[in-house]
Amino acid sequence: MTIPHTFRVGALVLAATSFYTYVGQMVPQKEVLPPQETVIAANLSQADMAKVGREIMDGKGLCLTCHTIGKTEGPFRFPDLANVDVRAKTREAGFSDVDYFAQTLYEPNAFIVPGFNPGMPTINKPPIGLTDQEILCVIAYLQTLGGATTVTLQTSHHYYTPPGAPGAAPAPAAASAPGVAPSAPPAPPATTPPPAAPAKGTR
Repeated sequence: MTIPHTFRVGALVLAATSFYTYVGQMVPQKEVLPPQETVIAANLSQADMAKVGREIMDGKGLCLTCHTIGKTEGPFRFPDLANVDVRAKTREAGFSDVDYFAQTLYEPNAFIVPGFNPGMPTINKPPIGLTDQEILCVIAYLQTLGGATTVTLQTSHHYYTPPGAPGAAPAPAAASAPGVAPSAPPAPPATTPPPAAPAKGTR
């Protein structure tokens, strides 16, 4: 008995579809969601800052996509972070661990650890875009890797000065109350009129 060509093609298509559907179901499925926004309270303790910092490194910061913690054998894409606070205190002359960590996050290419290549993104800019407070929390966690957390949300460093701290930018002036005329702007400084241009033929 000869099976019609149409039925043979249909059976092949059905078998192939069934096979790839089965294989597709064997692949682990993982739902990828956008990172949750981190709400950082102004009175966060140092221990809580370190906890939030670890969560940021696992999630929004994507730090552990390339870094490892406690991996003893390579290859390593970026340096392993075990005991990183010990190294951070002596990595660059005149830098504290906070100075070094801040530089690695805001200017990751300013210093490249020997044996590694540039490639880390600037963490406070898109696509990652951590806030200054989130970065302080990451630094708080990094300090626990071989040391103790010393930063708070009021800690200043070369790249960030918290509002209200000495050297912070002044707050914008308050708007005038309704019905009150704004004060007149200061008069411009007197200027000396520019010298007259020389007549043609005198140069």
